[in-house]
Amino acid sequence: MVYLCLLILVSLSSSYAQQFYDQSDCGVEASNSGSRYICNMFQNSCQTFLVYRANPNFQTVSNVSDLFRMDSDQLLGLNNLTSPSEELKPGREVIIPIKCSCSGQYFQASFSYTVLQNTSYSEVACGVFEGLLKSFTLKEENMSQENKLVVGTELLVPLRCACPDKLASSSGVKYLVTYPLIEGDRPVILSQKFGISPEDFLSVNHLATDETVFPNTTVLVPLRAAPELNFNIQYSPPPAPTLLPTIAVEKSNRNAKLIKKLYVAGSVVGFSLLLAALIAFVILYRRALRKWKREKIMSFTALSSPISCSTVRSPFKSSQTGRSSPISSCLSPDILAGLKYSLFNYSIEELRRATRDFNEENKIGSQAYRGIINNVEVMIKQMRFEDTSHVIDVHSKINHINILNLKAVSYGENHMSWSYLVFEFPSNGCLRGCLSSPSSPIKWHWRTQIAFDIATGLHYLHCCTFPSCAHLGINTRNIFVTANWRAKLSNIGTISAEGFSEGNDKGWVAPEYLLHRSASEKVDIFAFGVVLLELISAREDIDGKSFKESIKFLGGGASEGGFLEQLRSFMDPQLEDYPLAEALCLAVLAKACVEDDPLHRPSIDDIMKVLARMV
Repeated sequence: MVYLCLLILVSLSSSYAQQFYDQSDCGVEASNSGSRYICNMFQNSCQTFLVYRANPNFQTVSNVSDLFRMDSDQLLGLNNLTSPSEELKPGREVIIPIKCSCSGQYFQASFSYTVLQNTSYSEVACGVFEGLLKSFTLKEENMSQENKLVVGTELLVPLRCACPDKLASSSGVKYLVTYPLIEGDRPVILSQKFGISPEDFLSVNHLATDETVFPNTTVLVPLRAAPELNFNIQYSPPPAPTLLPTIAVEKSNRNAKLIKKLYVAGSVVGFSLLLAALIAFVILYRRALRKWKREKIMSFTALSSPISCSTVRSPFKSSQTGRSSPISSCLSPDILAGLKYSLFNYSIEELRRATRDFNEENKIGSQAYRGIINNVEVMIKQMRFEDTSHVIDVHSKINHINILNLKAVSYGENHMSWSYLVFEFPSNGCLRGCLSSPSSPIKWHWRTQIAFDIATGLHYLHCCTFPSCAHLGINTRNIFVTANWRAKLSNIGTISAEGFSEGNDKGWVAPEYLLHRSASEKVDIFAFGVVLLELISAREDIDGKSFKESIKFLGGGASEGGFLEQLRSFMDPQLEDYPLAEALCLAVLAKACVEDDPLHRPSIDDIMKVLARMV
């Protein structure tokens, strides 16, 4: 078992960062995976290119070079043009050389822009810069400015760009060109235009073979040399459906009456069938509606079109009056149209009774309380009013046995009030509490099952959601344990809402997160390694120093007898009986997960392969 485990871990393949395609429109006021391109650990800056299209406001090389604050001579040779004053056809693509650098956790090409007429962030981002950045990104970068931009306003413009990671560079890719899509662009068209394979294009943008791309979004084009555009590519609409030829049949007077009777009979039969189908649909709909109300769960469809914040009638029913209450929220018509379930809504008075007026003894976290509603123990999470809709939206898109279930909501009266989300509360509480209990230590087979459950929950978030989701707050205080010792992840969706997950800045955290706030799945892998070390030792390490010293023996250098003896001394002393081979396997897996370089950490798929052999 020891050698098998080590063999599996040695063969783990490093995974490299890929940039995700964001299919939402340039003007959408929300951040999605791929809205900005995440920095990688391979290189922090690079020379690359983007594509801009001539338009009535910028129709010469001179105009375009002024917009990007560069010498027009830089563009002439690169674009096979001869004169800065040459008028370009509308839509003519111009290659722009840029310096792409890592700022915080995102790559960007930094420019400035002076507003020439009263306008808005959306018009500058999606119009002037043709969707090369999202309007909300431009707004975030210029928070001191008003929503309405006046003539003379100086804006900082962080255009989207990316540098190749180690995997891309090893395959010969030198540049990732930022390309804004227009109507008619498809992967096969772009492959022909830039002379690359469709597989390379799909891979670098994390796109499936049959996935659709949309206008007013951007993609990355992987190139092994400086870009050269093929302007002979023809944009053609999808082929129209082929119709079978019809043969004219001469009508005879003799058959006219018969045909008329057939028309009448067909109409009656058709109307009868339509009426029967409508009745059946109404019956099925009413049954489904009753079932949905009993389940008291809410599910939304994905947000697909922009809409401004406005006051809407709440879809959440009050448990006391059954009436809806007005709430301020950013909900698109698509979300409201896709409303399938209703989330139970409690009043603040009910939550006060459940928590004994939010008594300190009921507190189980910085913003969480334990309570009892209808004789069922629940966890009540306090949250800012404006953040609740985001967390609800995240939970409406996930459904997994190893993730805490969201049950209800209680909205504050206004934006200044706290709101509360009500979650299930597993009876054994958080994993940290279970490991710290001297009276009832967790048995070994329960610990391996808990490790497998945590990995399964992370695998669901990383691989089975779209866009993929990183938790970024995995620790033993954010993992809860059921009565039969199964693990459930909590605090899903609080990263985007609150800036960081509860407990995420405490304990031993991935170095790239501390340095750059790098938000990737590899941060979760590091945190999972720390949880594994806590599972087998029952210790809690605040800053990582204790664990680093304790697991040095896993790096080799000790004799076999000394090696195993040090492992035994690291294990939880309350564990009376455990397979030494499995303990070693978990320790070595944890050591691989907490590597400083994220590229050397295993993927969640690799982790599942190891743990599946133990449960």
